[in-house]
This record gives sequence, structure tokens and C-alpha cells, in this order.
Amino acid sequence: MATALGQEGTRRPARPFIVQVAALRKAIGTSRHEHRDGIINGLAAVGVVVPDGSVTDVDLELTSDPGGITAQGVVKAPWTSECRRCGGPVSGMVEADVRERFAPTTGRYADEDAYPLTGDEIDLEPLARDAVLLGLPLAPLCREECRGLCPVCGTDLNESPCTCQPAGDPRWSALDALRDPPA
Repeated sequence: MATALGQEGTRRPARPFIVQVAALRKAIGTSRHEHRDGIINGLAAVGVVVPDGSVTDVDLELTSDPGGITAQGVVKAPWTSECRRCGGPVSGMVEADVRERFAPTTGRYADEDAYPLTGDEIDLEPLARDAVLLGLPLAPLCREECRGLCPVCGTDLNESPCTCQPAGDPRWSALDALRDPPA
């Protein structure tokens, strides 16, 4: 089996997400737990990224069904981004629940909506990639109560207040004359 050097200097399988399922497919309804982890580089969506070299964790229950395998469990990966309000760094862990089917691409049990079952093996990497990308936050915040930046001077309102006066709305300028009559 080919191996690659991991982050900690330990040996990792070159294809950690390949699972042999020949024994599982011998009896319909048979289940087996699979825990795999590995590196999937290039995961990013709308400014949120899984840092290259980060480990993606896949924890699934595989169950044989007529013509295929059902995978149900959780996929986890760390992510980093910028806060949508203040621009500060923010990070977290995506945890995506999955329930997907692996089936042959041709023949009686072919299913074009399923992940491919090739011979007696399945590749969990496409499932993990899709789950992580769909689970990444679209507009991350450094904290729920983030106040953001002042639109006038750019001061981080989480660190200190600014003295800027909000700009008046020009659509209401005619009413301003009624509120503050000339002296």
C-alpha cells in the first residue's frame, strides 16, 4: 500500500478514503462502522477555506442494501475565514451529517444520483468533499454580537466607539428644515 508523510511526520495511506466492501456486500442488511481521516486540499467556498493540509474526518456506518451501500454518519473538517462584519479572523469546525448511497454506474442497480460503487470498493473522498463544501458557513462571524466597523472612519466598534455622526439621509433633507427652523 502506498503511503504519504502526514503533518505530524507519521505515515498515512496515499488513498485513505478507499474502503473495501466485498465482505459487506455478501449479505443484504449487513453493517460495518468505518472511521477514516485524511487530507483533502482545495476545499473553499465564498472566502471560507479548509486550510490545505488539514485533516478531514469521516465517521460512518456502512450498510449493504440491494445493489449498493448506504453510508450514514458525520464528516468534520476545520475552516478559517474573515468575520463578515469586522474583517477579523474567525475559525471553526464544520460538522456535516450525511446519508448517501453508493451504487454501480451501470447494470440493474445503476443509480445516477448515487456515488459510484466500483467493483468491491467505494471512495469516500467525493462524499467528504461535498459534505464539507455544503456545510461551510456562508457569512461567518467572529462572535454573534460583533458590532463591525464604522462605515465612516473604519474604527472597529468591538474595540472602541467612534465619534462619527451618522450621515443624514438626503431623502429626508426637506424635513430637516422643518425640524430646525432658522433663528
